[in-house]
Amino acid sequence: MCGIVAYIGYREAFPVVLKGLKRLEYRGYDSAGVALLHDGNINVFKQKGKVSELEELTADKDTAGMIAMGHTRWATHGAPNDCNAHPHVVSRGQGRLAIIHNGIIENYGSLKEDLKRKGHVFESETDTEVLIHFIEDIQSHENCSIEEAVRLALTKVIGAYAIVVMDEKDPDTLVAARKGSPLVIGIGKNEYFLASDATPIIEYTNEVVYLNDFEIAVIRGNTLNIKDTEDVVTNPYIQVLDLELEAIEKGGYDHFMLKEIFEQPRSIADCLRGRLKADEGYLKLGGIREYSNRLENAERIMIIACGTSWHSGLVAEYIIEEFCRIPVEVEYASEFRYRNPVIKEGDVVIAISQSGETADTLAAIELAKSKGAIIFGVCNVVGSSIARITHEGAYTHAGPEIGVASTKAFTAQLTVLIMMALQVAHKRGTMPLGQYKQMLVELETIPAKVEKALELNDQIKYISELFKDSRNFLYLGRGYNFPVALEGALKLKEISYIHAEGYPAAEMKHGPIALIDEEMPVVFIATKDKSYEKIVSNIQEVRARKGRVIAIVTEGDDIIPEMAEFVIEVPATHEVLMPLISVIPLQLLSYHIAVMRGCNVDQPRNLAKSVTVE
Repeated sequence: MCGIVAYIGYREAFPVVLKGLKRLEYRGYDSAGVALLHDGNINVFKQKGKVSELEELTADKDTAGMIAMGHTRWATHGAPNDCNAHPHVVSRGQGRLAIIHNGIIENYGSLKEDLKRKGHVFESETDTEVLIHFIEDIQSHENCSIEEAVRLALTKVIGAYAIVVMDEKDPDTLVAARKGSPLVIGIGKNEYFLASDATPIIEYTNEVVYLNDFEIAVIRGNTLNIKDTEDVVTNPYIQVLDLELEAIEKGGYDHFMLKEIFEQPRSIADCLRGRLKADEGYLKLGGIREYSNRLENAERIMIIACGTSWHSGLVAEYIIEEFCRIPVEVEYASEFRYRNPVIKEGDVVIAISQSGETADTLAAIELAKSKGAIIFGVCNVVGSSIARITHEGAYTHAGPEIGVASTKAFTAQLTVLIMMALQVAHKRGTMPLGQYKQMLVELETIPAKVEKALELNDQIKYISELFKDSRNFLYLGRGYNFPVALEGALKLKEISYIHAEGYPAAEMKHGPIALIDEEMPVVFIATKDKSYEKIVSNIQEVRARKGRVIAIVTEGDDIIPEMAEFVIEVPATHEVLMPLISVIPLQLLSYHIAVMRGCNVDQPRNLAKSVTVE
């Protein structure tokens, strides 16, 4: 959670940091603040609320200076208010120190009690203020530099962090460090940028260094030095970003979410590009090479993920078992890491995460690796933690996803997982060659079919108007469309705050049917597949109880339109690929309902894009 951005160089720092905070606001928007180091003094401005409110606060303030750092907060320790907003400052000794922090310091309670006994006084409820007091205490007692004080403090800290620290006594320096929370350094000409991800940086430079866990970066003037917490110098790898500025702008759309929904024909095509040539019968995921035999000969596969990524993993379970004949278990990463899972050496784990920084998924990966599992990563962000700690994997190439509610990430993840399943099935010989080639041809048509599904936008907007005031929704699907029902329900509740549940349609009779009355909208994902006749029966059961049926059906269906109140027709495809298409109307439905209810679809309450803390 939380967004960090900092600058040191020849420009006026405040405009750079403020613009960066706006681009990082999807990571947290409970409060925002900046610290500026100018003429040997640290000036701090912070405010509860969004970055726009910080901008108003500072409109008539002196924001001069060429060194600054800013933070946009998603609250963990302490309520969202001015006092708990970052940066946090300690004013003991000869000068002030300031810090911004993403993560959780787990042993902050014991550190705080010890510091209180030494006379430290705290103004906030945050673990971050404890950390900067701890750094100051070490600096004053050891009479050491700010970077040494940070290093010594971090050897005693338990938890996750990405931090940036400034010191009035060292007025041309920023110190940064990370463990478990992302931090990237942009390298310009006589200037440096620090941020939680690359979006605030790409306007100025495409050369970046991704800090590794336990690394500390010291930027002093025009020099960058990186050491680990054991004081050993490390040689940073400079990576060149393939990211265009327009990719992180709205591009004329009202919201990032809508833009990202409509980007899916392109993002799926980008995911397929270079990997699939249907006319040649060619499919290859270049990121899976050295360990491909382990994947192809796996006795079982475990998929670990959270949220929307977990839903894409559920679809993959069905596909891998169908085509590859390998048993698959799909686990919530947050549960996997806290139980004692049975993992044998050589077991295969697929970890899925849009950001590549999801804390629970990272911890689950480490657990599985410690037991000898081979880990394949599926993520979107190049250079992310999951991309670096997994054995091999594949990027989704979906481009930046700014909207908190994940849309194009789901279809891109699913595209990669489908390709992975087809590649393994072909190598294992569990799929006839004719069927394999047919699937490649059909997969290549998906971007165009998604484009056609997006033409339903006006119809879905009309339906949304009729149901925007509903208090509950039920989503039902069977087979490959059951996880799509879960994803549709998640999208609706996370951005419109309407209670929604997804179920396998057959489970309706085991409880949820009791909820159905004339006020209950029931969304059926009822496209043509092997379960079609069964789901027709489920629709009739809902109609008999006066439920209001919204049905997603295959084009040309002449049965369900006779019984459903509203019918949304999507292009036909193989049932395995249908989730890539059937999810599109559900994304649009949730978007339009949320907008009509006056909700902030890009920044829904209590949520942030990347869950980098527990």
